[in-house]
Amino acid sequence: MVRSADSSNLTAEQKLRVQFNQSLANAKRNLRICAERVSKSTSGKGIGILKLEELLVEETWLEAIPGEFQKPYAKKLGEFVESEIKSSIPIYPPQHLIFNALNSTPFDKVKAVIIGQDPYHGPGQAMGLSFSVPQGIKIPSSLQNMYKELQQDLGCSIPSHGNLERWAVQFIDYFLIMFSVRQHQANSHAKKGWEQFTDSVIETISKKKTGIVFLLWGNYAQAKSRLIDETKHHILKAAHPSGLSAHRGFFGCRHFSRTNQILDEADTTPIDWQL
Repeated sequence: MVRSADSSNLTAEQKLRVQFNQSLANAKRNLRICAERVSKSTSGKGIGILKLEELLVEETWLEAIPGEFQKPYAKKLGEFVESEIKSSIPIYPPQHLIFNALNSTPFDKVKAVIIGQDPYHGPGQAMGLSFSVPQGIKIPSSLQNMYKELQQDLGCSIPSHGNLERWAVQFIDYFLIMFSVRQHQANSHAKKGWEQFTDSVIETISKKKTGIVFLLWGNYAQAKSRLIDETKHHILKAAHPSGLSAHRGFFGCRHFSRTNQILDEADTTPIDWQL
């Protein structure tokens, strides 16, 4: 009989590594389940299409927002996304990654939130995590500026890739205001219901949790502060990290170290920002 390791004998660093590996395994399991569902739905007959609720497989989120997908707006949104998948123009991210942010970060574990606006709309870029792109894809300018601020703020070395999964599995929720988009058509899925879904997610986090750090970059994300109870949570605001606005208040905001300071003061494990 193999005995599991006694956690009481582990160092703090070893416990963190165990927690990280467990979180990563959970995220990969959810991703696999979602991909398998999409694959099975094709049945060898071309494009398979799942209902939105079938793409959210993380149980803690399904429990946190019960009945959300049965609301009239969500049903219309689902019908719209299904029609877009059937069309001749590709949509991003791929179906199985639409809820990657929620599937990667369990609701009960969330400790920080970064809200993006629209998925990347170029081939191979969008992966369901705001600002993140798969390894091997050119790092977008906004993410390059985030890396520059990280280096100035915490001395982190600048990564050679743009995959932020390591942050997501440390319980930073990187979701978008719009969860899907048409190829080469920014904001093409705006005003179809995603905004209402995102508002519900933010309100749920605000109501059911305490001590969450919300990093709101740019006017679009900052408008969501109306949904957050500032007596229970921490809101950090700065300019958007895009090339057009990073010099207007993103550089020097020190949000990465401030997030860790807030978490540390609350006896919550800080984020290892180094990728």
